[in-house]
Amino acid sequence: MKRRKILINTIKKKEAVQKVNWTAFYFVVPLKFTILGVHMTTRTKVRFKEVTSQQNVLFPTNLSDRIPETHPVRIVNQVVDQLNIDDILAGYKGGGTSSYHPRVMIKILFYSYFNNEYSSRKIEQKLHENIYYMWLSGNSTPNFRTINDFRGKRLKDKIHYLFAEMVKIMAELGYVSLNKQYVDGTKIEASSNKYTFVWKGSVQKYKDKLETRINAIIENIEEAIKSDNQTENTETKPIVNSEELSKRISKLNKHLDSLNKRERKQVEKLDKEHLPKLQKYEKQLKIMGERNSYSKTDTDATFMRMKDDHMKNGQLKAAYNIQISTENQFITNFSLHQRPGDTATLIPHLSQFKQFYNKQSKEVIADAGYGSEQNYEHAQENEIEAYYKYNYFHKEQKRKYKNNPFLPTNLFYNKQQDFYVCPMGQKMFCIKKTTRTSKLGYESNVHIYQAQNCKGCPMRGQCHKGKGNRRIEINHRMLAFRKKAKDLLMNPKGIEHRSKRPIEPEAVFGQIKFDNQFTRFKLRGLEKVNIEFGLVAISHNLRKLAAILQGLSPANLSQLALFPVLIHFWVKIVIRNRKIKIENQIPNFKFLFEQGLTKMVA
Repeated sequence: MKRRKILINTIKKKEAVQKVNWTAFYFVVPLKFTILGVHMTTRTKVRFKEVTSQQNVLFPTNLSDRIPETHPVRIVNQVVDQLNIDDILAGYKGGGTSSYHPRVMIKILFYSYFNNEYSSRKIEQKLHENIYYMWLSGNSTPNFRTINDFRGKRLKDKIHYLFAEMVKIMAELGYVSLNKQYVDGTKIEASSNKYTFVWKGSVQKYKDKLETRINAIIENIEEAIKSDNQTENTETKPIVNSEELSKRISKLNKHLDSLNKRERKQVEKLDKEHLPKLQKYEKQLKIMGERNSYSKTDTDATFMRMKDDHMKNGQLKAAYNIQISTENQFITNFSLHQRPGDTATLIPHLSQFKQFYNKQSKEVIADAGYGSEQNYEHAQENEIEAYYKYNYFHKEQKRKYKNNPFLPTNLFYNKQQDFYVCPMGQKMFCIKKTTRTSKLGYESNVHIYQAQNCKGCPMRGQCHKGKGNRRIEINHRMLAFRKKAKDLLMNPKGIEHRSKRPIEPEAVFGQIKFDNQFTRFKLRGLEKVNIEFGLVAISHNLRKLAAILQGLSPANLSQLALFPVLIHFWVKIVIRNRKIKIENQIPNFKFLFEQGLTKMVA
């Protein structure tokens, strides 16, 4: 055994020596070649730059010197400096410790969303690490709670005002005219659990069943009390809400002594089980309002069918319906809605535009989802040229549709005598006038026409498949609106608008959702979500503006003195380390700006 161990140790030592020898061989070979006279070129001494990271500096580096003149952070800084934030300042109360200036906080949020940083913790980290954030904030370092509180509380009801102020600046610069709007909508997922849903139909069904059970129990108990000559409780009125049930339970508790054990248990069950359930159903219906669903995690979010999701099947998710207006791919208006459809969102969206800019666009372009009678009527009353497509607009242009003689729109109509003529020559007179009410409460007048005798008609199989004579429903007002819309959409100007609409709002949604990866809200609640998308819309406009201004040369920038000159009476800017002070010279600089812009665009 000992010999075996000695042998193993000897073998290991030999292997180690061999390894050492092989290693030494690689070092010795170049030396031998050198001795044998192989010519080798000698290198100069290698020098490295001095590392000064641990040394103290007598004069600290100015961060502004490290930031290019056309960097986006300078543009964000200049834009925010020109915004009127008096409403936000008015929300601060005196006393207590000092607060970060709201203008600094707005700059931080605008630049963070500009760079697709939506998390308050990541924003806090950037303020400590990124020189652009340090320069913009003036080395202020608010923590993530301060950033989140300012975003969720201080900007509430103010984000639309800030957004409108920025759009007005772009209108002054000539990037938008506010005379036309390209409108479209998209759905963005809410910050909620997609499996915690509440459906109106289910809640209403369970509530009705519970009320039936409650009424049956109360009726039995009151009959028992009445049979015992307890004439005080003779009510037979059914329970309609939890308040009435609570009052009825209180009255029944006064007569517990006259009830048997089973009836007392039923009263106890009413109080501890049925009453809380009824209150829960009532609360859910109140939260839901006119909607058909909501999420328990974010009660303001409605379940909508998304076009795409991780399972690739378009499942229902809690989301918000976002509507935007664009011009030259700048967002000029945005609004959030809890309805999945686009039809009902157009009128409040346009009304909001008028509220913030004190004017309404002359032309509004939208797709077929907005072509309803109510929307056409609103456009007519407000003198808007409505380039709204309607259902079957594209289908009407096809030969198959035009050559189909059985369609109601292709039938001959005699306006004076108010009758239609079917393909066989029969007159179809109006037999009834009725109204149709939409979910929004809008009433439409509908005329019903009926053929006199379809029995034995050789074309009946092609004309209609219903029993009896053929009936058609016609909304003459809607047909007139469609004809007007078709004339607008088919003229040269309408064709131009139709060709631009897909590359206006849809391109903006593509940049927001795919380029900037904003496909899900981070905040919860309609008010906070409104703030969050407002910041996204502002950052999109800033990104477009920065892309334009970054293409300008420093000489042009110095001539234009940057766009804030056009807005305020004076502004101090730094161009090539020189301070330029402009006082009360708006007309001269506006003329200079327009001239310079025309040259650069050309």
